[in-house]
Amino acid sequence: MKLKYTYTLFTLIMVLYFVPANAQKSTKSKKAATTKAVKKAPAKAPAKPTTAKKQTDAKALGDAAAKVTGKDTVGKGGGANTPPPNGGSLSEEIVITTAYKPLLADAVKIRRNPDLEDKTPYKAPLTYAPLDKRLEQNSEIKQLDAMKIPAQVDTLPYNNLIKGAIGNLKTTLFEGYFGNGKDEALQVGGYVKHISHSGTTYDKQNTSNDQVGVFGKSIGDVNTLSGRIDYTNSSNYFYGYDKANPPAKLDVAHQYFNTLAGEGEIAKNYKDVENDFTYALKLKGYVFGDRFKARENNLVLAGFLNQTINEFYTGLTASLDLSTQKDSLYSFNNSIIRVNPYIKFQGDNYKIDAGVNIVDEFGFASRFSIFPAAKLEYQVIPKYVRLFVEAKGDVNKSSLRDFYGINPFLGRNVAIQNSVDKLDISAGLKGTLAPGLGFKADVYHNSVKNMPLFVSNFYFAGGQNRFAVIYDNGTATINGFNGELDYKASGDVDLFGRVEFKDYHMASEAQAWNMPKFKLTAGTSININDKVKINGSLLFRGVAYDKPNSAAFAAAYGGVAMPTTILSEVSSFMDLSGGVEYRVNKQISIFGHVNNILNSTNQTWLYYPDYGFNIFGGASFSF
Repeated sequence: MKLKYTYTLFTLIMVLYFVPANAQKSTKSKKAATTKAVKKAPAKAPAKPTTAKKQTDAKALGDAAAKVTGKDTVGKGGGANTPPPNGGSLSEEIVITTAYKPLLADAVKIRRNPDLEDKTPYKAPLTYAPLDKRLEQNSEIKQLDAMKIPAQVDTLPYNNLIKGAIGNLKTTLFEGYFGNGKDEALQVGGYVKHISHSGTTYDKQNTSNDQVGVFGKSIGDVNTLSGRIDYTNSSNYFYGYDKANPPAKLDVAHQYFNTLAGEGEIAKNYKDVENDFTYALKLKGYVFGDRFKARENNLVLAGFLNQTINEFYTGLTASLDLSTQKDSLYSFNNSIIRVNPYIKFQGDNYKIDAGVNIVDEFGFASRFSIFPAAKLEYQVIPKYVRLFVEAKGDVNKSSLRDFYGINPFLGRNVAIQNSVDKLDISAGLKGTLAPGLGFKADVYHNSVKNMPLFVSNFYFAGGQNRFAVIYDNGTATINGFNGELDYKASGDVDLFGRVEFKDYHMASEAQAWNMPKFKLTAGTSININDKVKINGSLLFRGVAYDKPNSAAFAAAYGGVAMPTTILSEVSSFMDLSGGVEYRVNKQISIFGHVNNILNSTNQTWLYYPDYGFNIFGGASFSF
């Protein structure tokens, strides 16, 4: 029995010993079969593939071999789980169709550097403070508490200012302003002004202007009282003549004008209440005279009443304008009464003014007229653009002070005749194009009866070089366009400009004498910093025409006939000026100003050119 078990154990050891040996033989047989399979390939070999194609084919075959399980590599059928047809002999021949080439992916290095900094995040200590407040269930909007207005820095900390300057044209300038100080209920002050020039282009090309005045204003609980009194003296010489044909003699007389004016007003203070009633009453007047015998006295009493009723405003304005005008050849009483009842409607997007202007002239002329006084404004683009249309009319009273203020070279016995704006119609747009950019543009059509015109009234043979006033007999029409722009880029930069186009169609005269059809004005003011401020202005005036007037000359100089003179052209011109101011401290400033930088020969009136290039500078002191 023991021998039987011993034999069996010996047999098992022999089997385990020879099985690995047969496996090695099988491997050698596979290599030999592979060699034989290569030699039996067809004589005609296919085209040699490129390296890229070899790698692709090998990769495809390798992937296929990896995916297919139990593929028959013997060539005689059967798979991994199918027993070989010869009974599983280990000495059978194995045919390998191709060589196995393993394909490995490229190695990729992970570039990652360790963070060697030792960062410990800061954790703030937490504190808890419970609110000792009762929770309210009231969801209504609460009234905000009034906020105290912060203290404002006064940009003008001083009440008084004096300034003086001198220039190259014997220019002298002095100004003084005086006030009582910062008082919300009472303001009292005064001023003094003087400026004079002496040109070199003509003999006696001298002008000067002096002013002095006082003013006051008292603000009460219900009404405000205000008033002023001022005196003005201006002088010039009749220096103009044709330099190409100088006269044998010339009456270069000294002309001066004196004006004493004053006014007083009482007005009810505005209050933001419903159905408020407001009123105002003003009394003003002046006494005017020149070196010769021209005199004019004027007194105007004006006022208004206004009652607000919801969105309606109804009221009445009225004035009594009394004047007397005298010269060596006449003495007139020229007075006017005006009454203007109106009603106004105002909503969120519109405003309508409707009324009439009733005018009654009495004195040397008697005439009763009624004119429209209506205006409409509509918000085309809310908060940006408004459309306005206006129709109005009035009587323009002839005034010696106004005429001499426009042309100081007028002669004696200026003709007095009131003109009438029969109907002035205008329409346009105004508003804001962009932040800081405001504009206004309108077109208009005016009908004017007996429009006054300035014409030369020269008689150089007698040494006379004065101007006169004539009137266009009939109704003239004026069509025009006005455009304005004002750009405030910031609180330190301000640019502005205005352009005017006019087309005159006269009733009896050939031209609107000495009235240009085009005019452009522009300017700028720039604060470089807290110390330096510059400003500039530009004026361009188009061409105008002047004609002599024998009838006006005969009336002014005792019926002497005036010789015929050819029509004269007053050329267009451009005037560019600028100034600079340097603030040394809060009290002292230094300034300079340049006029007519282009040094052009500007003639506002025929043979009376303005000053050429001139410069002046000085200083101001506040206290």
